[in-house]
Amino acid sequence: MPIRAATPADLPLLQDIERAAGELFRPLGMPEIADDAPPSLNVLERFRQAGHAWVAEDDASGRVVAYLVGEPVDGAFHIEQVTVHPDAGRRGVGRALIAYAAERAREEGLTALTLTTFAEVPWNAPYYERLGFRVLTGPELTPGLRKIRAAEAEHGLDRWPRVCMRRTSDT
Repeated sequence: MPIRAATPADLPLLQDIERAAGELFRPLGMPEIADDAPPSLNVLERFRQAGHAWVAEDDASGRVVAYLVGEPVDGAFHIEQVTVHPDAGRRGVGRALIAYAAERAREEGLTALTLTTFAEVPWNAPYYERLGFRVLTGPELTPGLRKIRAAEAEHGLDRWPRVCMRRTSDT
């Protein structure tokens, strides 16, 4: 599964992947998540220009099937979004992107990965726990993670239980 830096031409595809993956939330009673707009092209471009936007391509077709964007937050690489198109799901694509992000984080001198996610969605917190992430308790949240969580709450994501998670970047 080739992973590479996202290009400007990839960005609309990332929005399509996000929309397709969002549909998986509808049967869970989370239609607001399914209907939520994907990251804007401007937001995706900001991650790309910072060198923190990567895509995974399908081995056979070369088609972009997943992406990961993030940024340094309080000494860790914070995964803002990792999304796999449902057609490419359950093949280790997300795991490969996270491993790639961990390598880039180490190269930047960042010692951990962090993310925020839904606690009870099977392909969210339970999946990340299997990849070595652990749930952070309130006192463990850094100022940057608190700010991220506040923005998520303002956006309405706290309607469903959410957690912050962390793992060392060498895991």
